[in-house]
Amino acid sequence: MGDEFLKEESRGADLSTVESQRNDTIPEEFPEGPYGSSVLSESLGKSTPWRDDQRPTNRFRYENRELHYDIERDYPGDDQSEETPGP
Repeated sequence: MGDEFLKEESRGADLSTVESQRNDTIPEEFPEGPYGSSVLSESLGKSTPWRDDQRPTNRFRYENRELHYDIERDYPGDDQSEETPGP
């Protein structure tokens, strides 16, 4: 009877905006620090280990692909079929 409470429940999915904020890494504007500061090569890059769901953002794709489904881009040939999620 008490065994049901001992099992660890899996974490449910959050809202897509919360998942995006948690998992999408944003590149730093000035990764080398302020102008004139000494650059330590050990300090550049990600300071913590990558989690399973973390990924770098792609600045050349739409953030919310579902809103742009079946809408062609202005420049011919820019549509990428691998990013089209489908309805």
